[in-house]
Amino acid sequence: NSPKKYAVLIGLFVLPLVIYLLSAAGEELFDLLPVLKTDIFNVEGLKDLEGNTITLDDKITILGFFGNHPDAMKGNALNLNAKIYKRNFEFDDFQFVMFITEEAKKEANILTEKLAAYTSTEEWHFVPASTETITRTFSSLQTNLNLDSSLSSPYVFIIDKELRLRGRENDEDNGLMYGYNSSDIAEITNKMVDDVKVILAEYRRALKKYNTDREK
Repeated sequence: NSPKKYAVLIGLFVLPLVIYLLSAAGEELFDLLPVLKTDIFNVEGLKDLEGNTITLDDKITILGFFGNHPDAMKGNALNLNAKIYKRNFEFDDFQFVMFITEEAKKEANILTEKLAAYTSTEEWHFVPASTETITRTFSSLQTNLNLDSSLSSPYVFIIDKELRLRGRENDEDNGLMYGYNSSDIAEITNKMVDDVKVILAEYRRALKKYNTDREK
């Protein structure tokens, strides 16, 4: 009847049960990044500046549009590189895909060299494409945003492995938030960093569950 005996019993039986229940509740309450659009146009068959064939299928992609003048987007690229890419590029199937025009290859190569001064650029893919392909891909996102006259946009988008646009349904500042303004370091730091963490955690969790199920 001593207090120590009760403490031991609680430690042996009650605490493990409480931990299990909290863990189970965490599984049920796990936040997912909302799906805003489906059937995003895939870019199969296109190659990046290094000759690598690019696809959005079965990849977690940060998709952007640097258009005719990628060097003018240098600040945007450095923001994304510092806050998003460097932290996550080693995650399996994570990539950056930035559309440029055929005429912009030289500028994109120079920008790649600038990025390489800070980190490996193996998952930074600058993809030359026709005006039709660029506009078709952007239009498939079905956002309230537009490309400018140089086929570029400061906004970047999170595309999941199932070719779905992910974002925020009830952002405190923007309401429905399709993309992230890469020229706004505060928006990247305070919103995009968190949202990329959520979608990567979602896939880590799915992979863990898949491996656990296979072992049963």
